[in-house]
Amino acid sequence: MKMCLFRTSSTIAVCIALAGSISLATASSAQAQGGDGAAARTSNDVIVVTSRRREESLQDVPLSVSAFGEAQLEDLQASDISALQNAVPNLTMHTGDAENAVIYIRGVGQVDSLAFAEPGVGVYLDDVYLARTQGAILDVFDVERVEVLRGPQGTLYGRNTIGGAVRFISIRPGSDPGARLELGAGNHGQLFARARMSGDLVDDRLAGKAALFYSARDGYSTNEVDGSDDGDVNRIAGRLGFLFMPTDDVELELTVEGASDSPDTSRTPARMTDVAGIDPATSTVSIFAAQDDPYAIRASYNDLDDLSSWGVTARAQWQVSDALSLTSITGQRRLDYDSNLDLDGTELEIFEIFVREEAEQFSQEFRAEYDAGGALQLTGGVYYFDDQDTTFNGLAGSAIALPLGGGAYLPYPLQTASINDQNTEAWAAYFDASYALSDRLRLSGGLRYTSEDKSFTRLQEVYAPGTSNPPPFQTGAGIVATDIDTSETFDALTPRIGLDYRVNDAVMLYGLASRGFKSGGFDGRSNTPFDANPYDPEFVWSYEAGIKSTLMDGELVLNAAVFRNDYTDLQLSSFTANPGTGAFEAQFTNAGEAVIQGVEAEAMWRPADGLTLTGHVGYMDAFYEEYIGAGGVNIADDRELVNTPEWSGGIAFTYEWPVSDNLYATVHADASWRSKTYTTVSSAESLAQDGYALVNAFASIAAADERWEIRAGVRNLFDEAYINQAFDLIEFPGYQLAYYGAPRTFDIRLVLRTQ
Repeated sequence: MKMCLFRTSSTIAVCIALAGSISLATASSAQAQGGDGAAARTSNDVIVVTSRRREESLQDVPLSVSAFGEAQLEDLQASDISALQNAVPNLTMHTGDAENAVIYIRGVGQVDSLAFAEPGVGVYLDDVYLARTQGAILDVFDVERVEVLRGPQGTLYGRNTIGGAVRFISIRPGSDPGARLELGAGNHGQLFARARMSGDLVDDRLAGKAALFYSARDGYSTNEVDGSDDGDVNRIAGRLGFLFMPTDDVELELTVEGASDSPDTSRTPARMTDVAGIDPATSTVSIFAAQDDPYAIRASYNDLDDLSSWGVTARAQWQVSDALSLTSITGQRRLDYDSNLDLDGTELEIFEIFVREEAEQFSQEFRAEYDAGGALQLTGGVYYFDDQDTTFNGLAGSAIALPLGGGAYLPYPLQTASINDQNTEAWAAYFDASYALSDRLRLSGGLRYTSEDKSFTRLQEVYAPGTSNPPPFQTGAGIVATDIDTSETFDALTPRIGLDYRVNDAVMLYGLASRGFKSGGFDGRSNTPFDANPYDPEFVWSYEAGIKSTLMDGELVLNAAVFRNDYTDLQLSSFTANPGTGAFEAQFTNAGEAVIQGVEAEAMWRPADGLTLTGHVGYMDAFYEEYIGAGGVNIADDRELVNTPEWSGGIAFTYEWPVSDNLYATVHADASWRSKTYTTVSSAESLAQDGYALVNAFASIAAADERWEIRAGVRNLFDEAYINQAFDLIEFPGYQLAYYGAPRTFDIRLVLRTQ
């Protein structure tokens, strides 16, 4: 839908009359929040951004970034930000096995769900970095825009943006006065609601907003053990914000937000191979065959999956002069995650995992921006971050039966529990500058220094099989198997340099080089002090060249970029059996070096009034140059990079027309596709997803004054079954599992607005 919901002069933000899968560039240096990063449409449909503290067309920004306003996210039928996977080239984004965000940009990311494995793509909520991947697939409500920045963002963003960054910017208090209510229902028992109110509390001095989000549905899978559904949702979230402007030059903004998801069950994967286990009733081996129906699962330990988070963000901005502004952003957040995960897909106790996690973080950033309207623009600042995570987790496997071959199995009962305490304290200083060498040629560059202190303690106990799960930790019921206390400091310089050339008013060429960094750490599954030796930081040098063009009086936009990432010291996880004892071992090491190079293209065309066509395509040639496997052997030729399809792309059309003087109708359809994708570090062929396509569509009827709308939509129209996450446990305890994406879903929604 193309109706603009942001009507005030301060935030006519992202009112882009484009189709739902549009992915035009916006400023990657956007460190501002609210109106400071707003976008607007001029009368000739040029999209203008102020996210680098000066107005500039999106087409003038020499970087690869995609921006989506509220209307575009509605066209994607997005309930959360994972829908962007279908609209951004070379992006993979979905929820993992433990409510974690799995995000890969141009082949760079992290698939592991535990707290020690930090992401390769940073997620920012109102410019506050989210340290935990749990809960980072953000709900789409109260949204001004979402930006996807492709390539390392080490200069202005720093922590864990080696692959890129995803920025969620909520609506500025008072910028969209009035109220909005959306109610919906669909198959799988879905109920959905979004509500928002915003306006001035004191004219020109104090504004406020309140927003709520609710989503509930049954699970997509059926548990054949008891007939219940599996993987349901019961989520509520809210955000409250105030903007105080004591003078024309000072702004103080406070945002409080929280979310809670408390479903009846966790999500259970499908068996991709046979699973063997010892039946306690008969003491014999039971074989559970690989599933034909990926949505018919078996589970006995899926009764808990509670995730809650809250955060407070304070932003202060002082416009010291026409040329200089100072900004402070303070963030405090907490997360609690409790889950029981059945990772054997049977009713036996073969591989049942519990997780009890508590995390707190604090961040503080001070930033200065200088722009006197001349050749030089400059941004600089300092950043502090502190993160504390305590995770109590363990494994119950009294029914493990290890396959020996020839139909023989070895009973291998195992039960463990551990508590990990991890603390990260980091600080950074940075600057980023742009200088006009001539009317057409501009040089830009920046540098960031980051230092991180990490400490890690781990206490692990083993128990007699059959002990309660979770077991009575540190009560004498178990035997201490691991006791680790260690720390390390990591630091890095991450530079960026770029050059852009304006060929004419319609075409710009650009090139840039940048370095990305993700700090080292400690293997959270360590069994010995040797295992807990720190792994090294990841580094990537990224090179990009591109063209941006706006043709036919703005009716046609064509953008393209080529890139190359030289990736060293990849942090990779694997699950194996100890060659000497047969015991389960999970390893997290710097295993490899890789090259990821490719091409991206995006297009938008409006051939007729009311009709918008968009498309994007991405190609990646990705390969390991080195992958050190067991025994120090280079197995690079036997491995493929995770979540890095060779081809991906999408097309969309939206057509809007007046039905009468008081009504207008909209129809929209989009299709996305990706080629074969490896979902595990082991590159298991049985867990790889062959190429597939997804089709979504909706139709709506609405009042011409936009006060109401009725919309009916469908996602995954042809009910495609596809793997987006997997576990390769073939080495121990001898099987493979996969999580499937959502089947066909449909709903109908009513939207009411006041202004």
